[in-house]
Amino acid sequence: MNYCIGGHNIKVTTYLGDDVLERLLPSFVPFETEDSSELLFSLEVCETLQEIDEADCRMVRDVDTGNGITRVCKLTDGGYMFRVNDVSEHECAIILCDAAFRECRCSINGGLAIARFALNNTLMLIYAFSGAKKNTLLVHASVVRHNGVAYAFTAKSGTGKSTQVANWLRHIEGCDMINDDNPIFRLTDDGVMLYGSPWSGKTPCYRNIMVPLGALMLIKRDGRNYVKKQQPIVAFSTLLTACSAMKWDEELFQMVCSTVSKIVEKTTIAELHCLPNAESAMVCKEFLEG
Repeated sequence: MNYCIGGHNIKVTTYLGDDVLERLLPSFVPFETEDSSELLFSLEVCETLQEIDEADCRMVRDVDTGNGITRVCKLTDGGYMFRVNDVSEHECAIILCDAAFRECRCSINGGLAIARFALNNTLMLIYAFSGAKKNTLLVHASVVRHNGVAYAFTAKSGTGKSTQVANWLRHIEGCDMINDDNPIFRLTDDGVMLYGSPWSGKTPCYRNIMVPLGALMLIKRDGRNYVKKQQPIVAFSTLLTACSAMKWDEELFQMVCSTVSKIVEKTTIAELHCLPNAESAMVCKEFLEG
């Protein structure tokens, strides 16, 4: 199956067939395409993968993804091996990627629910790292659209980014949600664009659309509602923290940092200090559109 995500084409093949792939990736259906040119990457889902000898890999670190622990190993040929574990510490996927994150393979261990989890996380991981080479960032944020412009809200989990978007939808006419967890920011010749993605957390919002990015707002709980614009160095930190990035891979991390810097130059990044009420949405809208 071919998919176009964030304006990039990817290809996923499996020994199980396309019908099973659609069952494993229902959130990807809106992103299906016939175009298989200029692939960002390809992923082959294999029945089994040959084990990598310990002498041919170096353990880098264990990463807590919020959905479990992923073990990262660097291969002697410059590629990577990832062992994906769910929250129950069950190893549900092994991923092998070349150094460019262009040609990837994985095997999945488990039933339908585990396979869905593993394949979604595998594709999100590869997309984030391969996209770094194309001025493309996968960002932890919730996004609302108003008057043809996307406004993204980021925060630590549980702080209220989804609540803020819900307040816009409830109290401001003409709004719709684009994504509730992992939208895509992409630096293009036309400016900074925001795309929907197949990854939207617990909210089923999988929209294959592109919208100009108007602002990124960092949600901070407070006793009153007000907006504070961030200085460039703080704005850089806010966006970088929200990005999926391989800090241990210096080349890829520098590419992410370069894209973040350019987006900060072109985009409003501010703090929304707020209560979880309707007024906070009105105060935010007045700042952004007033």
